[in-house]
Formats: sequence, structure tokens, C-alpha cells
Amino acid sequence: MATRLGLGLPQMKWTDLGRDVPDVARFAEQTGFDSVWVFERILFPDPATQGLYGIPGRPWPDGYRAVADPLVTLTLAAAATERVRLGTSVLVAPLHPPFQLARSLASLDAASGGRLVAGLGTGWSTDEYAAAAFAPFEQRGKVLDETLDVLAAVWGPDPVAYEGEWTTIAPAEVGPKPARPVPVLLPANSPRAARRLVDRADGWMPAASGARALAEQWAKLQELAAERGRDRPIQSVLRANTRYTPKPYEGKDRAPLRGSVEQIVEDLVAHAEVGLEEILVDLQMSVRDAEELKDVAAEVYAAARAAGI
Repeated sequence: MATRLGLGLPQMKWTDLGRDVPDVARFAEQTGFDSVWVFERILFPDPATQGLYGIPGRPWPDGYRAVADPLVTLTLAAAATERVRLGTSVLVAPLHPPFQLARSLASLDAASGGRLVAGLGTGWSTDEYAAAAFAPFEQRGKVLDETLDVLAAVWGPDPVAYEGEWTTIAPAEVGPKPARPVPVLLPANSPRAARRLVDRADGWMPAASGARALAEQWAKLQELAAERGRDRPIQSVLRANTRYTPKPYEGKDRAPLRGSVEQIVEDLVAHAEVGLEEILVDLQMSVRDAEELKDVAAEVYAAARAAGI
């Protein structure tokens, strides 16, 4: 079975939302991509008070200076397509009140005919937490746990009732319901996160950082699933953040997924051999506009399929 391929939708500062998002979503569907995806960044601290991913001194990329709201972006894509799955990779769950998030995701799934995939995470930016979170950064794991509880309650049968640390739902009818059970994907970047994923989620959403590291992570996650008695397979979607260059990157320090279409596809092939079900290819960080995004995406798709992905 061929690896499914997804495409990151345009959300960067160069994007004309009302024009480019539907256009790229339709292009992805017509080209053969299986899914389209969004991510979440709510602000760009300037000057930065914290390095990228919390790593001291690591600069934030300029592409994060103005990122469109993920659910608005995905709604535009849903209205312009009929087949592709609609994914979040990822929503930072603690930046959203759980009840409101559950209702928004349910409405989007219902409106799209059951095409939503909910990738959730806890985030890393203390600046974003200061601006939008309703609980301290240190409690982000507990907030994600409660969010999973609330999603299950709100998406389940009426009457819905729930009482947690931040959310109280008196017995009530809450709708619309999702068109079908929405797959929930989580990271596994700590022992606690891995246990949460195995015990509570449908699947895993790692970021590509090299095929060898991915294979090791995947093997450990499957071992943990066996240890904890998980009786269903772990769905998997790999986020491949690319740095496209028109000419091949010739430096010895070439990072995975950096370079020409041929170099990017070579790395995609290596990652696909690990055995995950789907790869999300995000090209928007290194293109100038939607037309270039479509041109490069078409090349990557054709080359990846020709290479056996």
C-alpha cells in the first residue's frame, strides 16, 4: 500500500487567505494529494523572549511572523474540496477552551462530511501561553488531558455532562456531532506524552528529523503499545517541514528535507521506508506565493509517486 501524501496549506504572511487557501486546496485534491493540513502559531515575539522550540538562542523563522488562524484556514479548504482529509498539525490545545474547541472541531467535521483529523499538542512558547492560555504553561499536560476528556464527552451521545478542573458541563444537548469518530493524533516527545498517546489517542504525529531517528521512535512507541496492552493499530502522520531550493543544496551540512525537489524526495523515500501511513509535506516556508507552492508541490508529488511512495 502506497504511503498517503498530504500538503500543508498556505498560512504565511504572503498568503491572500480568501484566494490562495481555496485555490491550493482544490489544486491538492485535483493533483492527488490525500489530505491538506494547517498548523498553529498565534504570535511572533519581537524581540523573542524564548528561542524556537524553547531552545535558548535559536531564532524564530520569519515565516512565523503572521500565521493565519488554523481553523479558519481549514474551513476555507473544506468549502473548496470534496475528498481530501482536513488535518491540524497541530493545534496547541491549551490555547483553546476545551468545550469551545470540541464544538468547533465537531462543526467542521460535520460540515465537511467527516473529513477532519485532529492533531493536538501542548506547544512550547511561553509567549503564546501568556497571550492566550487559560492555565499556566507548567500545567499544559493536564490541560491536554482534560481537553481529551471534553472532546470525548461533547462528541459522544447526549446528554453531555462533565466536570473537570477548568470545564464544567451541566447535563445538556450539545451539537452538531461529528459526522463520524474524529481521529485524534498526539505527539510522543516525552515518556508521559507517549503513554498518553498509547492509552488515549488514535495516532501519532511526529516531525521528520531524519529517517533513523524516526525508525527508533516508531519502534519504541510500538513496544510501549504492546506493553500497555493496546489492541488497535496506531495511526501515523509524519510532518515533513521542507526547505526547498531551486538548485540542489551542495553543502555538507544539508539537513533532512532541505534542497531541490530531487533531494527532498530522496529524504521522503527514506522516511517512508520506516512504515508510517502518511507524510504531510509542508513547502510554504520557502516559496514566494501560492503559484510557486503549487508548482513545487506538483513536482514533489509526481517525483514521490514515481519513486514508489
